[in-house]
Amino acid sequence: MGERLGVIACGSRAGWRWIASSIVVVVIAATALSKPAQSQTPNWDAVVANAEKEGSVTIYSAAPGAPPVTEINNLFKQRYGIRVDVLEGRASEILERIRIEQSAGRAVGDVHYNGSTPTERMSAEGAFQPYGDIPNAKNVVPPYVADGTRLSSNTLSYGILVNNNLVKPGDEPKSWRDLLDPKWQNKILADDMRALGGGSILFFVLTDKLGADFHREFAKQNPAFVRDIRNAERRITRGEYPLLVPEVLPYYVAIKGLPVRFVAPEEGCPYVRFDLTMLKGAPHPNAARLLMNFYLSDEAQEIFARGGYTTVNGKPVPEVAGLEAPCSKPLGTSSADRQDEMLRLAREIYQ
Repeated sequence: MGERLGVIACGSRAGWRWIASSIVVVVIAATALSKPAQSQTPNWDAVVANAEKEGSVTIYSAAPGAPPVTEINNLFKQRYGIRVDVLEGRASEILERIRIEQSAGRAVGDVHYNGSTPTERMSAEGAFQPYGDIPNAKNVVPPYVADGTRLSSNTLSYGILVNNNLVKPGDEPKSWRDLLDPKWQNKILADDMRALGGGSILFFVLTDKLGADFHREFAKQNPAFVRDIRNAERRITRGEYPLLVPEVLPYYVAIKGLPVRFVAPEEGCPYVRFDLTMLKGAPHPNAARLLMNFYLSDEAQEIFARGGYTTVNGKPVPEVAGLEAPCSKPLGTSSADRQDEMLRLAREIYQ
């Protein structure tokens, strides 16, 4: 090295050639290190390019009117110039639409966005195809899934809604077991646990975690069952009842200016996991993969968090509706294979 440096110092042609070649090596190395991660995955680059050529993607969403979903879809369109067509409906309506299309061999939808239970059912029917390599799938943490067909994107969590005028600060239930306190007898509105919905999910999870005897004791509290959670919220804000169970956290975000507060019980929050899947025969498979990847980006996850949904990437989320890390402890969810069993038990206990 000393001899070579001496030659360079003397200004020889060999020295300058060595300098030039060294600069090229350094530049190449620096360029490689500075390339964004996406550029290091040529297969994903091809997915992006082909998605832009496809020009549109159709998502079937069982979260009608959810502001975060709309915001994420609009941001995706701005980012990639790809049109997002959305068909919204109840979970059962979406599933029937998919069945009709696939039985007729006329696929229209690309991405399916629905709760985990109906998604499990449709997966068993062969409605989906593997989504392939999606970079952000690695961001998904347990208990959520990224199994090659189902890709969790967010969860909808349940807690307790309390009327501020009827329940003094500190007197509200701190846990699900606190609902058994005799002072709450005849004072609780509850989503009907004998029918599909938030009430049945609450029944399913609390049976698993606290036992069926919890429900037998809770039935003695004489909860008033309802099947319209948004109307039930209004009844709480008017002061007809002090408590509503379970309250949907994103719904609370929309009414947080009213005289109510949300309690995330200390045992944790039951939740509905929302999964993304690619429909079999998707007309725009590359755009579908790109959209699914975008839902798992940090940017999209923060949008979900601001809207009151729980993220699936395990990263800190911003404060939501005055609640620090609301529903940060997932208690559990329902499953398709035990749904009928749990509904029968609920009808037996709550007659």
